[in-house]
Amino acid sequence: MNTFLWGMLPYGCLTVLVLGTIYRYRNDQFGWTTRSSQLYESTLLKIASPLFHFGIIFVFFGHVMGLVIPKSWTDAVGISQHAYHLVAMVGGLAAGVATLIGLAMLVYRRRTNRSVFNATTTNDKIMYVFLASAIVLGTCATLFGAHAPDGTEHNYRETVSPWFRSLFVLQPDVEAMTRATLPFHLHVIGAMLLFAIWPFTRLVHAFTAPLHYLFRPYIIYRSRTGAPTPSSTGNRRGWDPIGTPDRKIRR
Repeated sequence: MNTFLWGMLPYGCLTVLVLGTIYRYRNDQFGWTTRSSQLYESTLLKIASPLFHFGIIFVFFGHVMGLVIPKSWTDAVGISQHAYHLVAMVGGLAAGVATLIGLAMLVYRRRTNRSVFNATTTNDKIMYVFLASAIVLGTCATLFGAHAPDGTEHNYRETVSPWFRSLFVLQPDVEAMTRATLPFHLHVIGAMLLFAIWPFTRLVHAFTAPLHYLFRPYIIYRSRTGAPTPSSTGNRRGWDPIGTPDRKIRR
C-alpha cells in the first residue's frame, strides 16, 4: 500500500493533470473560464474572492518554501528549527485561515443567493468538496502533525519534503514518506486527488492567470456627460454608414 500511495499514485495524478489539461485546452477552450457570477452578486464577492485568492497564493509560496528548499539550506544560513517552525506555524495558519474563511464565504454566497446557486453545477460542488478537504487537512497537518502518536517530534522537512523532491528525479523515497504523521498523509492524498480533478473543473483557469494585466497600459474611462459632440468641435465621427445613404429619408 505504501508503494502505491507514495510511489505510484503521485505519477498517476500528475499524468491525469498534464494530459487532462492538454485535452481540455484543445477541446474546450470556450469552457476554460471561471464562469464568473459577479453579475448576480458582487457585495459579498468583493470580500470573499480577494480573501480566498490572496490566502491561496501565500499557501502556495509557503509550500514552495517548505517542500522545495532543503532543511540543510536554512541551517546553513543560520535559521534555527525553532525559528523556522514559528514562522511556518504563524504564517501558515494565517494563510490557511484566510483561505478557509474566503472559501466558506464563497460557498455561503452560492448557497444563499438563488441566482448564483442556479448557476452552480454538480462539477462545481464536487470541486468545492475536494478543495475544502485539501485545505482543511493541510490546516490540521500544521496544527496536529508536529508530533507522532508516540509523542516524538515530527519534522515534515525530514519526511514529506525529501519524498516530494525525490519524485522529480523519478526515485520516490517511499520510506521517508511512511515516517510522516497521519495528518500529513491525509493532506498529501487530498492534494493529489485535487490535482487529478483539476483539469476538469473551473480551477483550470489558474493556469492562465492574467499576469499581463500587471504590465498593460492604463485604461482611461471618461464620462459621456458634458462631452463635446462631433458637430460642435468640427471633427468627423469615427465611423461612416455602409450601404445606407447618410441622409434623412422623406416620405
